[in-house]
Amino acid sequence: MAKLVLDLHDIYNKGWKIDKALNDIIEEAVEKRIPIIEIIPGKGSGQLKKKVIRFLEQKHIKAKYHRIDKDSKNFGRLFVRFKH
Repeated sequence: MAKLVLDLHDIYNKGWKIDKALNDIIEEAVEKRIPIIEIIPGKGSGQLKKKVIRFLEQKHIKAKYHRIDKDSKNFGRLFVRFKH
């Protein structure tokens, strides 16, 4: 099964780049009908993960995907699942 991966470690402190990267990967998944995006905000303090979740919960973004799963074995990883 194909999936896209977005590692946010390099841009953790650049808010607009994070939003652009998230938006771009969601658009790519929708266009290419890819069922899963793996987002790696990292463990850290949890602030980046909270920012990612807030971004994903925006009404216009939430309409594009099916659900978000938090990885039970790795706190620093999220999965966005699509129903195409």
